[in-house]
Amino acid sequence: MTGPGSEGLQLRRAVCPGSFDPITNGHLDIIARASRLYDVVHVAVMINQSKKGLFEIDERISLIHEVTAEFGNVQVESFHGLLVDFCKERDIPAIVKGLRAVSDFDYELQMAQMNIGLSGVETLFVPTNPTYSFLSSSLVKEVAAWGGDVSHLVPEPVLAALGDRLGKK
Repeated sequence: MTGPGSEGLQLRRAVCPGSFDPITNGHLDIIARASRLYDVVHVAVMINQSKKGLFEIDERISLIHEVTAEFGNVQVESFHGLLVDFCKERDIPAIVKGLRAVSDFDYELQMAQMNIGLSGVETLFVPTNPTYSFLSSSLVKEVAAWGGDVSHLVPEPVLAALGDRLGKK
């Protein structure tokens, strides 16, 4: 928010964190919904050095940039360490997380309580679109590796990248 009279106004900011290996239509749905609620949505791509991903961090960031460009208010970057530190460094007061099932809630509630206790950063839970309630990056990679059709589960650039990476055209 810039322009005359905007002095002192703060942008409403939130973060959507994850490994995004690769980003799926379920992730994209949550990011799109957050982008309608917040002025700036940070997509924080988690670096986990103990885990080898299918795509390198830079590839994930590039794919996310490509598939979120239409929103206009999404910023993508990587992080390692505590998510609340990422939030504090960028003055982000809210984490937006998608919930697929009750089992997600059990884990995410513990994380949300820890995060607010550590730093005061709030967590907002967004119920997933029922179309994507079963969807995970791990399942997408497994189905794609076996030659299954994942075209309805990932954006087109991700589908192409999966085909290239897994040797399937």
